[in-house]
Amino acid sequence: MVSKPISGFCPFQQIRYYDCRFTMVNATKGLFISCDIPMAQFIVNMNAALPASQKFIIHVLDNTHFFVQPDVAGMIRSAISEFRDQNSYEKPT
Repeated sequence: MVSKPISGFCPFQQIRYYDCRFTMVNATKGLFISCDIPMAQFIVNMNAALPASQKFIIHVLDNTHFFVQPDVAGMIRSAISEFRDQNSYEKPT
């Protein structure tokens, strides 16, 4: 918001008028993800492997926090589950 004083005078008291200009706000519905750094890198790489029309990360907030499309929660969970299954150690019997 930009405000600039405009001179004005009221006979009963001095009043300052302000010229206020507002900027429209764009809101996007999404999902907030918080994870550790290795899992964040996995999610970033998963997003990078997709074509531009299917990318799901809306905004990277920092190394461990993302704002993503709300409909990809299941896809991310299943990819993480599959990744963990592939990289888990099972002791031989």
